[in-house]
Amino acid sequence: MTAAALFPPTRADALARMTAFVPRAASEYEQLRNTDLGPGRHHAVSQLSPYLRYRMLAEQEVVQAVLGQHPLQSAEKYVQEVLWRTYWKGWLEMRPQVWTRFVAERDRQRGSFDDVRGIADAEAGRTGIEGFDDWARELVETGYLHNHARMWFASIWIFTLRLPWALGADFFLRHLIDADAASNTLSWRWVAGLQTVGKHYLATADNIARYTGGRFAPKALVEQAEPLTEAPVGSAAPISQLAPFDPKAAALLLVTPEDLHPESLLSRNADWRAAVIINDDSLLWGKAARGFVNDASIDALRRASGHYGCDTGIATSFDPARLIEAAQTCGARQIVTACAPVGLVADALSRLAPALAAEGIALVQVRRAWDEVFWPHAKKGFFPFKQQMPDLLAEIGIPGR
Repeated sequence: MTAAALFPPTRADALARMTAFVPRAASEYEQLRNTDLGPGRHHAVSQLSPYLRYRMLAEQEVVQAVLGQHPLQSAEKYVQEVLWRTYWKGWLEMRPQVWTRFVAERDRQRGSFDDVRGIADAEAGRTGIEGFDDWARELVETGYLHNHARMWFASIWIFTLRLPWALGADFFLRHLIDADAASNTLSWRWVAGLQTVGKHYLATADNIARYTGGRFAPKALVEQAEPLTEAPVGSAAPISQLAPFDPKAAALLLVTPEDLHPESLLSRNADWRAAVIINDDSLLWGKAARGFVNDASIDALRRASGHYGCDTGIATSFDPARLIEAAQTCGARQIVTACAPVGLVADALSRLAPALAAEGIALVQVRRAWDEVFWPHAKKGFFPFKQQMPDLLAEIGIPGR
C-alpha cells in the first residue's frame, strides 16, 4: 500500500479515522497496541500520527474525543501514547542543543563511516535478518512503521548491525511521513541508551515472534550489549516566552507544515489581511512527507480561505523577500504563525525574524495552550511527566479523572 493510499491528506479523512478509532481506544488498544501484523493490518493502533505530526488534528481534540467515550483509567495507555509526542517536543524545546548535536553527528558519520555497503544493505532490506529487512522495505514503500517495529528496527541497527545510530535516525527522518525532530531523534536516543543514561533497548527474537503473530523470529540478534555513551547534555532551559499577538493590528497569516489547522489556534476575529500557506520541500526530510504535506497544504488553503475570509495563496519557498512583499502588499505590520518546535521550520523562522524586523514587520509566533501547559513539565523522564497527566488535562479543560 502506498503512502498516499494509507494516509489520505485531508482533515476530513483525519477526523473520519479518529472517529472510527475512538471506540477502540480503551481495552482493545491496551491489549493489542504492541502487535504488528504487517502492512495494511495495523488496525489495533490509531494510525493518526501523520495527522498529529502536522497538526491537521490537534492532540487536545484527539484526547478529548477519546475521554468523551472512555474514562481516563480505561484509555490511559492511548492517552499516554499521544502525550509521548508532546513530551518529546517539550523535552527537546528545553534542550535544543541535543538536536544540534544529532545533526552534527549525522553529518560527521555520513562523511566518515567506512561501512558504506552495510548502510546501503540495511536501508534496502538486504541484511538477511528476518523482520528487519521487511520493516526496511515497508518503511520505504509506505512511509510508516508500527511503533513496536520502530523500536526493534532501531535496536537491531545499533546493537546487532553496529551501525551509527544517527544514520539510522536519519533513515527514518527521510522516509517516515510522521517524522519530526523531537520524536524521531529522542526515540532513537532512547533505544541507544543515550536518552535515559545507561538504559537501552535490546530487541529479542522471542518478543518479535510474540508480537508479530509468529511472522518473524530473527536469529543471531545481539543479546548483550552496552548502552552507547556521550558527553553530558546539560540541564533544561526555560521554555521561551513569545511576543503577544495583537488581533487589532493588520496581520498576514503564515501557515507552515508544523501546524496545518490554524482555525483551531487563531481566531477569525482579527484583522487578517491575507494568508500564505508554505509548501517548501526544504522544510521536510523525505519524499513521502513532502507528498503528504503538498496535498495537505492544498486542503489547508481551502479551509483557511473559507474560515478567515481573506485572500490566500501557497508559497513554494520560505523566501523572506516574498513574505515581506506579501505583507507590504496587503498592508500587514505583523506576520503571525503557529509556534514551531525545534526543527527545520523553527530554524527557518529564526532566519526570517530579523529580515522582517528590518522592514518594520513583526514576526509573531503563537503557542497552543496544550504546549504551554504540558511542555514545561518535560524536564525529567516520562514517568514524572505522566504522573501529572490528570491534573494537566484538567488545566487544559479536559476532565481526566
